[in-house]
Amino acid sequence: MAFHKKVRLRLEEFIEEPVRHYPPSYLLSPALAKNEMLLDALRALHLYDFSHYRPCESLDMIFQTLDAGGFVIYKENYVVGYFGQKLMYLEASGWKSLPATREIFLPGNWLV
Repeated sequence: MAFHKKVRLRLEEFIEEPVRHYPPSYLLSPALAKNEMLLDALRALHLYDFSHYRPCESLDMIFQTLDAGGFVIYKENYVVGYFGQKLMYLEASGWKSLPATREIFLPGNWLV
């Protein structure tokens, strides 16, 4: 089995003056570190510029965006992707499984 090496993507590599400084870097696969849709979502999150996002009206909107290969933002704190039939949010140490809480099912917590 071949293991793919992860790369550390630092904020200063793709954002000049972030408003939000934490986390200062993300651990990603080389392919995701070059994914423009992910980088755009991270820019929006760290610059608090959600002008290209809109509030979610239904859960279907979330999955339409994810199925198209995009990323959504949860509570203006996390970038969320869909991998292996699981919702995952991005932290400094990489992708973590999003716990199923009541808040997840409230469309008002999402930006698509």
